[in-house]
Amino acid sequence: MRNRILLAFGLGLSLAATVPAHAAFRCGSQLITEGDTRSEVVAKCGEPTEINQKSAILRQPTVWVGGRRYVVGNGLVEIPIEVWVYNLGPNKLMRRLRFEDGVLVDIDTMGYGYYEQR
Repeated sequence: MRNRILLAFGLGLSLAATVPAHAAFRCGSQLITEGDTRSEVVAKCGEPTEINQKSAILRQPTVWVGGRRYVVGNGLVEIPIEVWVYNLGPNKLMRRLRFEDGVLVDIDTMGYGYYEQR
């Protein structure tokens, strides 16, 4: 009996380790996750504090299905990059969101926010 429990526990841990972790954060009661589009993020969080457009990168074409990215095809396509920063105020951590071709691919947590000067 004990061996079965240990086996089930070990199997559960190994399955949990194979599931990719997706970064997420909350804007009020709304959850922002990788795979969201720019328009979904704006609808949930409002306009970002800062938007930086970076030069495009070349990578294999991908599609998003169920919040996961899948590579389709062998050629390279040019992908525009945007980095958004949300300043959530001095009592919350700022977030840096990286969009590739209009889809959120990375969420970074930065330092505490600040009061904006007007």
